[in-house]
Amino acid sequence: MMERSAHDRRQRRLLIGLAAMFFAPLGLAFYLYYGHGTWHPGGRVNAGELINPPRPLPALALPLASSGETLPNFLNGKWTFLYVQHGRCDDECLKHLYDTRQIRIALDRDMNRVQRVFIGDGDCCDMQALRAAHPDLIAVVASPAAAPLLALLPAKPEAVNSARVYVIDPLGNLMMFYDADAKPKGMLEDMKRLLRLSSIG
Repeated sequence: MMERSAHDRRQRRLLIGLAAMFFAPLGLAFYLYYGHGTWHPGGRVNAGELINPPRPLPALALPLASSGETLPNFLNGKWTFLYVQHGRCDDECLKHLYDTRQIRIALDRDMNRVQRVFIGDGDCCDMQALRAAHPDLIAVVASPAAAPLLALLPAKPEAVNSARVYVIDPLGNLMMFYDADAKPKGMLEDMKRLLRLSSIG
């Protein structure tokens, strides 16, 4: 009889445990949503600011920092991180270049679907050192030829002095940007999501 009673208790504990596994997450979700007051799931999932509607960029042949020039449609066919620097490439500039390089590498098998473009003044930096640190970077010299493209970049509020990282889709549309304080992790998650959902580029 005692053996049966012990068996019944074990069965009851097992049922309670199973019920707790099922209802505890549900209860936690209700508590966070209705009772906590400070947490609500947001509708926005992207870390970057979407440009709505996307802005088609012109086909331009731009001078490369090494020699020669880009093909007119060099912004088509791949997802592009675009970074524009006015003046010297300071620590913040180098950080953005480093972050976008690491994000591209972290995409692993999809990294070849993404390219990085840097537009900077001719005397912005040591181009030889830049090429050594960023062999995949398409470095373009800022010139009047780039003006039609640069004019389409969203204007920054005067309070925001830092350069932004822009995202261009494989059709050549400017569609998102990140301010200077954007976290690389959020940028990586955005790019993974875009690559997963995209059938182009």
